[in-house]
Amino acid sequence: MHAAVTGRGFIARDLTIENTAGPQGNQAVAFRSGSDLSVFYRCGFSGYQDTLYPHSLRQFYRECRIAGTVDFIFGDAAVVFQSCDVLSRLPGPGQINTITAQGRRDPDESTGFSFQFCNVSADADLVGNTNRTATYLGRPWRQYSRTVFMESYLDTLIRPEGWVEWNGNTAGLDTLYYAEYMNDGPGSGLEGRVNWPGYHAISDPAEASEFTVAQFIEGDSWLPATGVKYTSGLTM
Repeated sequence: MHAAVTGRGFIARDLTIENTAGPQGNQAVAFRSGSDLSVFYRCGFSGYQDTLYPHSLRQFYRECRIAGTVDFIFGDAAVVFQSCDVLSRLPGPGQINTITAQGRRDPDESTGFSFQFCNVSADADLVGNTNRTATYLGRPWRQYSRTVFMESYLDTLIRPEGWVEWNGNTAGLDTLYYAEYMNDGPGSGLEGRVNWPGYHAISDPAEASEFTVAQFIEGDSWLPATGVKYTSGLTM
């Protein structure tokens, strides 16, 4: 069972949505949004596989708690996650944790996932098991998958490679766009990161700025009317 919204301008505050299916290895979406200009403020989304499904259009998540295991933030919306707790849980036997599975299909799509000022850590059930459970920032669901982590805290659970192929399939590694910019924490080191053609360790603030609220989802034109606080650009 899961909740879903469509339409335009949906706003949720102080709401928690959970899919209580366990980590048995099946899709268990807690929430799906296909609402353009939608905002989620201080909300919680909890599950295991495929917890949060930002399906399409422009969305903004601020100070939310998102927990899961396999591809637990997936979809093809244009999304900025700002000041969110992104928590990996203990998966089922033989599974790895993949935080994102962004589904951009075409290079002309303006979609992707941007994480800014987020805390990427282990949830309570994974603490103490991070050495035995591989956790990655994401894997490419579609050929032009696009995901950026910037100005965020990445804890020890993130493997040195950072990112992983889709079930060993190397297709799309030259067409995806995965990037990191000015993150910190023990999982943020770039020395061991994947050397795919589509992976970028951003050094130019102008490039990173393309994934801010102001530029990526044009938030300055619609977020002020929602009353939800946000940061328009970079701080570093």
